[in-house]
Amino acid sequence: MMNSNIYVQAQMLIRKPIEDVFEAFINPEVTTNFWFTKSTGKLEEGKTLTWEWEMYGAKTNVKVLEIVQNQSIKTEWGEPSTNVDYEFKEMEKGTLVVIKSYGYSQTGEDLLKIINDNTDGFTTVLDGCKAYLEHGINLRLIEDKFPSK
Repeated sequence: MMNSNIYVQAQMLIRKPIEDVFEAFINPEVTTNFWFTKSTGKLEEGKTLTWEWEMYGAKTNVKVLEIVQNQSIKTEWGEPSTNVDYEFKEMEKGTLVVIKSYGYSQTGEDLLKIINDNTDGFTTVLDGCKAYLEHGINLRLIEDKFPSK
């Protein structure tokens, strides 16, 4: 049974034009500077790509459901899979990015854990994106989140 009323949302204002911020999530040449380390390609509607976090030996298939240029990206990924939507809104000072994750099949403690992990993870992604796009700095947030040594 899906927990259809439960979702995770993280958001951040990034002080860059909407075209630049949208491209940062579509183009792995940019995204790898603040999120995953490898991708099998750019996000394109109807494609399934693989994202990899080499430092953790982890990867996931990402199914791209819909892309509306400079407005939204709808994906499905993870094990078990959930929906992850990215919304982009032009603001006076930059671009508001909202990441929303939903469609959880977990219940009880497992649901609480995935909600916590997703909230934490997407907040870190947005923090890293902001630092990279606004200041050209790769803070290595994802890599340093769970250091092995």
